[in-house]
Amino acid sequence: MYLPSVIDQAKVLITVKAYPKPSSRYDELVCTAGLLDGNKWIRIYPVPFRFIGNNQKYPKYSWINVDLVRTAGDFRPESYRPKLGLDEDFNIGAKLGTDDSWAARKSFVMQEVFLSMNEIIDLAYGDMRKSLATLKPKEIIDFEIEETTREWKEKWQNTALQSSFEDLNKSGEAIQRDLVNKVPYNYYYHFITEGDDKPRRLKIEDWEIGALYWNCLRRTNFDEVAANLLVKNMYWDNFVNNKELYFFLGTTLQFHSIHAPNPFIIIGVFYPQKSDQLSLFQTSS
Repeated sequence: MYLPSVIDQAKVLITVKAYPKPSSRYDELVCTAGLLDGNKWIRIYPVPFRFIGNNQKYPKYSWINVDLVRTAGDFRPESYRPKLGLDEDFNIGAKLGTDDSWAARKSFVMQEVFLSMNEIIDLAYGDMRKSLATLKPKEIIDFEIEETTREWKEKWQNTALQSSFEDLNKSGEAIQRDLVNKVPYNYYYHFITEGDDKPRRLKIEDWEIGALYWNCLRRTNFDEVAANLLVKNMYWDNFVNNKELYFFLGTTLQFHSIHAPNPFIIIGVFYPQKSDQLSLFQTSS
């Protein structure tokens, strides 16, 4: 067994927060993931991240402690949910900084890095059923921006509208919570990995890229073309050319369960500054 079915006060280094999505059962949920005890991947879902108290909103690369149980109906071994569901408390600890080219973060994230997409897919469909991994692409070919629908599915909107009036303020009045804005664009990296040199195209579903789009849209007076140029400047010009770029990959339950040729999406990117390499011939004085 990958991990026990119940983990009391699990200590997790959070490395991934996916973009919020409406839910047919709840208002809106976020899938988060990280490294249990700093070394084993674990997925934590559901978390109503935008609607929990500010003292519960853990940032990426922070340590949290939370009681977890295996997610029923999800065969992926890394999948857990908060023990008390949406009422679970998260105890937030220290956040790892970015000093020395992200050395502290690298010490955990880079313990297991794959170079081959084929190897990760094989592990996903083997006995391990691996559904989370860190990948170092051999070469990034392109960054694609694709226009998509501008509204959430109607059934999600209706569910959110109905459930948004269930909370009451101190005066007994219903509180309406706005549905998270849907990003009207999809973003993809095209890349190849070691071993097969097969071009891959994976969607990026990180909260960071969604938040970046909305920030850029405001900066450009709501010019979507200009906003997307700024997004591309960050994810292509900056990350690809100036950073050591790694992908955090995760499977979707739907595509993993039907054995899709590639069940993974990019759920986060890891982009430390390129570190200066000492010359092999340098000697200490």
